[in-house]
Amino acid sequence: MLFTSYGFLGFTAVLFLLYYLIPRRFQWELLLAASYLFYFIAGPSWLLYILVTTVTTYFAALRIERTGQQQKAYLKAPKEQLSKEEKKAYKDRMKTRQWRWLLGCLLLNLGILAVVKYTNFAIYNVNGLLRAAGSSRQFGFWDIALPMGISFYTFQALGYLIDVYRGTVAAEKSPFKLALFVSFFPQLIQGPISRFGDLAQSLYEEHVFDTQKFCYGLERILWGYFKKMVIADRILTGVNTIIRGAETYRGAYVFVGMMFYALELYADFTGGIDITIGIAQALGIGVKENFNRPYFSKSVKEYWRRWHITMGTWFTDYIFYPISVCKPMLKLSKFARAHLGENIGKRIPIYFSSFAVWLATGIWHGASWNFVVWGLGNWVVLMVSQELEPLYARFHGRFDVQGRGWYKLFQVLRTILVMSCLRTFDCYRDVPLTFRMFGTLFTEHNWHILWDGSLLDIGLGVVDYGVLLVGLVLLVAVSLAQRSGSVRDRIAAKPYPVRFLIWYGLFLAVLLAGAYGIGYDASQFIYNQF
Repeated sequence: MLFTSYGFLGFTAVLFLLYYLIPRRFQWELLLAASYLFYFIAGPSWLLYILVTTVTTYFAALRIERTGQQQKAYLKAPKEQLSKEEKKAYKDRMKTRQWRWLLGCLLLNLGILAVVKYTNFAIYNVNGLLRAAGSSRQFGFWDIALPMGISFYTFQALGYLIDVYRGTVAAEKSPFKLALFVSFFPQLIQGPISRFGDLAQSLYEEHVFDTQKFCYGLERILWGYFKKMVIADRILTGVNTIIRGAETYRGAYVFVGMMFYALELYADFTGGIDITIGIAQALGIGVKENFNRPYFSKSVKEYWRRWHITMGTWFTDYIFYPISVCKPMLKLSKFARAHLGENIGKRIPIYFSSFAVWLATGIWHGASWNFVVWGLGNWVVLMVSQELEPLYARFHGRFDVQGRGWYKLFQVLRTILVMSCLRTFDCYRDVPLTFRMFGTLFTEHNWHILWDGSLLDIGLGVVDYGVLLVGLVLLVAVSLAQRSGSVRDRIAAKPYPVRFLIWYGLFLAVLLAGAYGIGYDASQFIYNQF
C-alpha cells in the first residue's frame, strides 16, 4: 500500500477519524493496530520478520537493564568491604553479560537483514569467482522477498537496544509500546530512522485534537504529494528513458540524466518524508526532520549533514564513534604516531572509522557493487577534501572570496555536480557501465541536444518541462523562504482567503498536474527498496 495509492489515503483518513473519536487512553493502541494492519496488507508473511525483531529486542533490552540494576544493587548492599579489584572484577562480569545480550540480539537481527537482503548478492559473487577459476558449477539464487522497510525498522530497533546498553534510555517495559515504536507505519516506507528518546513520549501520550497542528500536518502532507507526484513522478519518465537507453543516450544525455535524477531523488525522498512527518504531526506526534535544504550545501561534508540526517547520525553514533575509540583502533593510532608521525597517527582513527561508515552506508543502500563503489566514492571525496583543508584556508586567506554571493553560488553548484557524478552509480546500477557512460561525457560532443529540441524525444513534452520548471522554481522559493523561519507559520498569519488560495491551488496542482500513470499506478518511492 503505497503513499500515493487511494487505499492509503482512505486508510489514513479513517485512522485520523478514529484516533480523535476513541478515548484518548487507547490512541497508541489504535496506532499499533493500524501499523500492523498496514504491514499485513503490504505482505502478510513479512509480519514474522518485524515480530522477531521486536520480541528479541524487547527481551534483550530488559535483560541488559536488569543486569545493570543488579550490579548497582549488589554494590550498594551492606556487606564486607570489597576491594577495588573485586569490584572491578564484578563489574567486568556484569558488563560482559550485558555485552553478550547486546551482541546476540545484534547478530540475530543483522543476520536476518543480511540473509533476506544480501544472500543473492553473495551468491552472485561466488558464482563469479567460480567462473573466473574455470569451474562450471554455479549456485542457484534464492527466491527471497525483501520485507518492506526492513533496513529502517531494524536500525531503529537496534539503535534503541544500543541506547539501553549505554544507559541513555530506559528499557520499555511494555512489549506492545515497543512494538509500536518499531512498526509506526508512516516511517516503514522510507524513514526517518527515529531514536526512542526522541519519539517515545509523543508516540505514547494522549493527544487532544489541535486544529493548528492538524492543519499543519495536512499542509505538510499536501506539499509532499506535490513534490512526489507533480515533480518526481513526472521527471521519472525522462530519467528512465536516458538510463535504460544507455547505448543511445550518451554524452550530454548522461549529464541531463544526472541533473534530472538529482531533482527526482530530492523531490521523491523529501516528498515521502513530508508525508510521514505530516501524518505524525496531524496525530500530535513529533518526528525528527530528515532534510535541511541539502542542495544549498557548499561542500560534500555539509551536504551529508543536511541529507538523510537520521541515517547519517545513526551511522555516526553507532559505527563511527565506537570504532574510532575502540582499544584496537587506539593502539593502531599510537603505533602510527610512533612510527609514521603525529599527523598520520591522529588521522588513522578518522580514516578507518569513516571507511567503515561509508562501506556500511553503501551496502545499506543496496546489495550490489554499484552501491559499494558509490559509498566508497563518497569516502574518497570526503577524505581528500579534509586533507585539502589547509590549502583551502591558504587560498581563502589570499583571495577575498569568502562570503561573496557569486562564490557561494559556485560552491553550491560544485557540490551538486560532485554529488550528481557520484549518483551515476545509483542511476545505471552497473559499475563498468557507469564508468563507460560517464566517460562519454568527455568523448562524445553532442551538447547541442540541450537546445536543438532533442530533449523532447525522451518522453517529456513542452507541457512537462513547463510544469517541471514551475515546480523547480517553487521548490527553490520555499527552500529560500525557510531560511528565515517556518513557511507554514507565515502562511497561517495571512488572511483566510489568502491561505485558502495557496493550499487549494497546491491541491489543484497535485490533482491536475500530478503524473498518475495508466490507471493511477504511481511509482513507488525510491527509498522503499532500502
